[in-house]
Amino acid sequence: MCSNQLNLLAELPVGSRGRVRSIVGDDELSVRLLEMGLTPGVEVAVVGTAPLGDPLELELRGYRLSLRRSEAARVELEPSE
Repeated sequence: MCSNQLNLLAELPVGSRGRVRSIVGDDELSVRLLEMGLTPGVEVAVVGTAPLGDPLELELRGYRLSLRRSEAARVELEPSE
């Protein structure tokens, strides 16, 4: 990831990391993503995808989480340091 560029979690390739900057939107899905631990400042890594590329397998806060790409597109990331 470029140093000053924001990316979406859905666009991050397998093996990459980022830090959650924000969750886009103000609806039930946004709240659910926050409840699952995708809160600002948390580092998240993409560890794999299903055979057809959806869902994504993520690692954060010491556990693994699967998200659809459409859900991951709501998570804005900044570069991990």
